[in-house]
Amino acid sequence: MDYPNDQAPGAAVRSGIPEHGRIPKYYAVKARISLLIEELGEGGTLPTERDLAVRYEVSRETVRQALRELLLEGRLRRQGRGTVVAGPKLEQPLSLASYTEGVRRQGRRPGRSLISLDRFPCSDALAGQIGAARGEPVWHMERVLLADDERVGLESTYVAVARVPRLDADFDPDSSFYAYLRERLAISFGDADERIETVLATPREALLIGTPPALPMLLLHRVSRDTEGEPLERVRTLYRGDRFSFTTHLGNQNLLGDGG
Repeated sequence: MDYPNDQAPGAAVRSGIPEHGRIPKYYAVKARISLLIEELGEGGTLPTERDLAVRYEVSRETVRQALRELLLEGRLRRQGRGTVVAGPKLEQPLSLASYTEGVRRQGRRPGRSLISLDRFPCSDALAGQIGAARGEPVWHMERVLLADDERVGLESTYVAVARVPRLDADFDPDSSFYAYLRERLAISFGDADERIETVLATPREALLIGTPPALPMLLLHRVSRDTEGEPLERVRTLYRGDRFSFTTHLGNQNLLGDGG
């Protein structure tokens, strides 16, 4: 099969057109709006639904469906009563680097807004993951993740009070928890297990992050251990699917097998 020479790397093959050549009307409009997005550039204001419908000679519902997909993909964002071209997605590395470090590497200003910091007795399910016995006190810290003051995620951290007894007194919730452990308590991370899945936010989560409940989220589960191999923390982080992508580097040991 021949592919267009100017096809962007990673783009859908043949721009997503099925072999029978028939595509939904909204998708054709979406492709034309995509070209307009490239012309406008980041921050550019898109014409209204009515103007786009007139321009492309389709119904407003067709335009609305095309815009809905572009919003979910993170190529557009709402601003007031209008729609503007969004910037590139934040790339978060799949590594033991903190969220703060990942955002700073892209020239953005990281931040966090504390929602709650509570203590509760450790459950059986949590005990093995954070190295605490059932009933021992556990911290639960919930924070909204920010990038240049834009709300982009929601993070829940669970850690035994015995490991960080003065978390409520010594820690600045707007700063990096990993830096606090390393610099104040001399605790370093050794390794972690991570799992990522796509979910929809609960109504409460969507309200805290400031997104529609129908916006797909990337949910990351992380269980971390220190350099001695002792369990340290469990983290549950929701990232906006329209604002984040994840990256990792694969070495030879990751590439062995029959795939490819």
